[in-house]
Amino acid sequence: MQAEITGPTTPVLTVNLTAGESIVAESGELSWLGGDVSLETGRNTGMSQGGFLKAAKRALGGGTFFMTRYTTASSGYVAFAAKAPGEIRELQLDGSREYVVHRHGFVCCEEGVELSLHLQQKLGVGIFGGSGIFLQRLSGKGRAFVELHGQVVPVHLDKDEELRAHPGHLGLFESTVQLELTTVPGIRNKLYGGDGLFLARLRGPGEVWLQSITLAGLAHALQPYIVTETAAEGGAVAGGAALIGSLLRDR
Repeated sequence: MQAEITGPTTPVLTVNLTAGESIVAESGELSWLGGDVSLETGRNTGMSQGGFLKAAKRALGGGTFFMTRYTTASSGYVAFAAKAPGEIRELQLDGSREYVVHRHGFVCCEEGVELSLHLQQKLGVGIFGGSGIFLQRLSGKGRAFVELHGQVVPVHLDKDEELRAHPGHLGLFESTVQLELTTVPGIRNKLYGGDGLFLARLRGPGEVWLQSITLAGLAHALQPYIVTETAAEGGAVAGGAALIGSLLRDR
């Protein structure tokens, strides 16, 4: 299997497959494909057997309930495009090293890599902490590809060294890093700070990759323009209809 990542701003991952090779991705992630590629979608496709509960946990972590395996009997390719500006990064898993990625970060992987829910907090705390605290865990053996958004900032944490960040800006970190959800200090900060009630506290040792853009933040920033454009288009259509109607009446 050969993988190529193209595009500096909104990258595209193209995976070239030869006879007998396969790649596994979440349902609905495909951008395009070519050659002799077949698709197989199922609850545990490409993953170790775990039944309904395992698939449900994977979905809670931001994945999909069903997974899709792409295979070829001769040759072909499959392409996955990034959801937002940023980068697609390749991870090598050898069975001794595991990674935790943000809930929208998984792109695809080889069979042998396991995608599961990573949650080091009680369920209720995770819900009130926002979507950023529900994370995906990558384990097993093989190559995996993840998507990070915006500018990626790597941070190395020594043993017991701490870092606090907004949960949505956690892009990727090694599983040796301990994660704890903490509240923003101070009543005024909680009420008027505008940064939410929770911060993620990470404690080393391990590597952390922070992302400058979150999909939720990007959607929030674009919302006023989407509403304005939609209203303007609606007004233009209504005005055009009124003009046509007046012309017809004058005839």
